Amino acid sequence: MIDEMKINAIQREKYLSEGYWKDITLLDCWKESVKKYSEREYVVDDRGNRYTYRQMDEAASKVAAFLRKQGVLPGDAVSFQLPIWSEFVVVTIACFMTGAVAHPIAMSYEEKELIRSMNLTESKVYFGPSFFHKTDYASRILAVRERIPSLSCVVIVGGEKPEGNGVLAFTEIMDQADTEKQEIRRTGEDLALILCTSGTTSGTKGVLLTHNNIRYSEEVFTRELGLTSEDIMFMPAPLNHATGFHHGLIAPMLIGAKVVLQQKYRCREAIDLMNRERCTFSMGATPFIYDILRELENGGGELPFLKLYLCGGAPVPGYMVRKAWSFGILLCEVYGSTESVPHVFVRPDEALELNGTTSGRPVEGVQIRVVDDEGNDVPPGVPGEELSRGPNVFVGYLKDKKITDSALDDDGWFHSGDLCVMDEAGNIRIIGRKKDMIVRGGENLNSNEINDRLEGCPGMGDHTVIGMPDDRLGERICAFAVPLPGFEHLKLEDVTGWLCQNGVPKRFWPERLELIDRIPHTGSGKVKKYLLKEELEKRMEGPERND
Repeated sequence: MIDEMKINAIQREKYLSEGYWKDITLLDCWKESVKKYSEREYVVDDRGNRYTYRQMDEAASKVAAFLRKQGVLPGDAVSFQLPIWSEFVVVTIACFMTGAVAHPIAMSYEEKELIRSMNLTESKVYFGPSFFHKTDYASRILAVRERIPSLSCVVIVGGEKPEGNGVLAFTEIMDQADTEKQEIRRTGEDLALILCTSGTTSGTKGVLLTHNNIRYSEEVFTRELGLTSEDIMFMPAPLNHATGFHHGLIAPMLIGAKVVLQQKYRCREAIDLMNRERCTFSMGATPFIYDILRELENGGGELPFLKLYLCGGAPVPGYMVRKAWSFGILLCEVYGSTESVPHVFVRPDEALELNGTTSGRPVEGVQIRVVDDEGNDVPPGVPGEELSRGPNVFVGYLKDKKITDSALDDDGWFHSGDLCVMDEAGNIRIIGRKKDMIVRGGENLNSNEINDRLEGCPGMGDHTVIGMPDDRLGERICAFAVPLPGFEHLKLEDVTGWLCQNGVPKRFWPERLELIDRIPHTGSGKVKKYLLKEELEKRMEGPERND
């Protein structure tokens, strides 16, 4: 059982007294939706699966019965590494039913990351695909199983089930008749979810979120956006991210709406799917809407039902807002993080007026501060670090008090590490990051970890990586390197070829290489990355070059 939570006592009483936090769990919310919207569709995916609220309840009940037989108790973690499939939702609801803590794992996690994350959560059960997009997930989890002592059962979803003790096919669970429901009494202040996120250290962090955190964030989200049970969400973002989990699964569930899932984002297919299912709103990182608008602009049809797109992960430029509106789509920027799930956004009725000039203002119940390096509030118009405090803010990192205390202070403020400017009206604009991250297509990539992977690359002396601006992905990875003697013509393909040979995941590969005489450092040895960003800007303005 995971019980280390950091909650400010004064803020807790405030949230309870003001009704932001309640003694209501996500299971309670689920039961209410099943009762009210029984025969309405809840989840549709692009693999042909369709579930009404009643059908999802029946399927999840079977998985819940299975989990209880496996000895999963309230407060235990259940790990699942699943694509954007309807089965992800089935397992999630089953966790609510058993009182377990859902622990969705990124599809990109390999052996080392699986071992670390599942040993931290002490998971007894793992759900994953047999094979997905050229990766043998079944062989991967079985290869590390012995190094995860708590893991007693592996469930394979789709495809062939490998032989072995403690290995089941998901279809075997679905074929069982046992749907007996046991009343599990949890509270709104209990843990519901562990989401993994990249941080300023080399490892990932497990973000702890309670039922109250999640329920409140999505209640205020749907209310302030004016969403109803008649709306249909299109969700192409990974469900193990806050965007997919909170806004793709929980928000529709709370209001009796439907969510349409696409397992692998392909622009043309996404447009066809949204039209077929009559999707009215969507949310994702900038690349999704960038591709959609480009496809529509090039004569790729229309999206007559899509009225609202919420865009996060990078600031939204004004030209993109205008282009979206030319197709009848209101494009609204949102801002937040896994620790403080999108708590700032541009309201739809202000989207055209604000026109990409702001990230928005906070939702009800959430406070924002902008502070300098000493923690003092700065005046409007002056850059500083964004801090947030509210009912949505996480309650700590899994088994890491030191990092928790560095990010979540004793007064309940989450220090985002992001730089912003606040105007007189309370709107903020995100302008950069204090923490050294590269946000590529909405995914946080730790630049220190990328840099470490480059150590030992033949011909590469002193080196570092920075984020390179990109219209589609927000940022790409650019490496600066001092070539060693004899390697003055080091090429990008030389570097990526070496990384490939050494088994470095492709998401850590630089996408541009710039050779330089000297990496600029401060007196304390830190890289002056702002100088490299200026240098890159100059080079990108010059003649095109092939690395």
